[in-house]
Amino acid sequence: MTDPKFQIKLWGTRGGVSVSGPDFHQFGGNTTCFEVRCGEARLLFDAGSGLPPAGQSMQAEGLKDYALFFSHFHYDHVIGLPFFVPLYYGETSLRVWSGHMGGQMTTCQMFQEFMRAPFFPVGLEVCGAHITDHGFSPGDVITPHPGVTMRTGMLNHPGGAIGYRVEFGGKALAIITDTEHDPGTLDPAVLALIDGVDLFLYDATFEDSEMKKFRGYGHSTWQHAIRLAQAAGAKRVGFVHHAIFRTDADLLSIEAKAQAEFPGAFCGRDLQVIDI
Repeated sequence: MTDPKFQIKLWGTRGGVSVSGPDFHQFGGNTTCFEVRCGEARLLFDAGSGLPPAGQSMQAEGLKDYALFFSHFHYDHVIGLPFFVPLYYGETSLRVWSGHMGGQMTTCQMFQEFMRAPFFPVGLEVCGAHITDHGFSPGDVITPHPGVTMRTGMLNHPGGAIGYRVEFGGKALAIITDTEHDPGTLDPAVLALIDGVDLFLYDATFEDSEMKKFRGYGHSTWQHAIRLAQAAGAKRVGFVHHAIFRTDADLLSIEAKAQAEFPGAFCGRDLQVIDI
């Protein structure tokens, strides 16, 4: 029988670079990587430093078919790629998607550019996995597995980034990272992706009070995430892409303030599993 489970596991919720130390134990320090389970189908989003432990866990379960979707190719979203163990096994089938480059570079070309000297000691030729490249344009609808529908949209980030809406079993999940909002406006592309969702993850790198200093960095705030959630009728919103300077104490404080405004808000934690 088909497992109807629809859930997400957060393997990495940090932005920028990985962090470690006593101030980061509760929320973790790995950069962006999410695993979405849609029944028997498994989808990975982004390949930050959370990807290696995700790969080890999934391979230990006996998985051989992987689907990996990229929001964009900045370092914190691809740094885990060379250490994704299934990449080196011949029985692995790896399907990869990206849609933000406007035809300038395919996903496989990014792999080749990233895994080469002087940045890495070996190239993609040592990888045994069978890799297939699936490019798309923002706004396209993707069906990576039967019964799973994925809607896409362009986000406001330097070089572009893609937001995803995953629909399965009558429920919806959206992943919106990395994006910057314009003050006083709600991005129509984001609103379309999160309309009535059961949960969306949102780039909450900064606070509203910090945006004047960080304008143009391509990131948003937890306060804006709540504004979007209220406008879109979303049930829950999880804050991700935590700033490297945001400690456990900082994030607990943000979470408490956010939940006072929107009970369905929370700060995402590495290894957190959420049922949709």
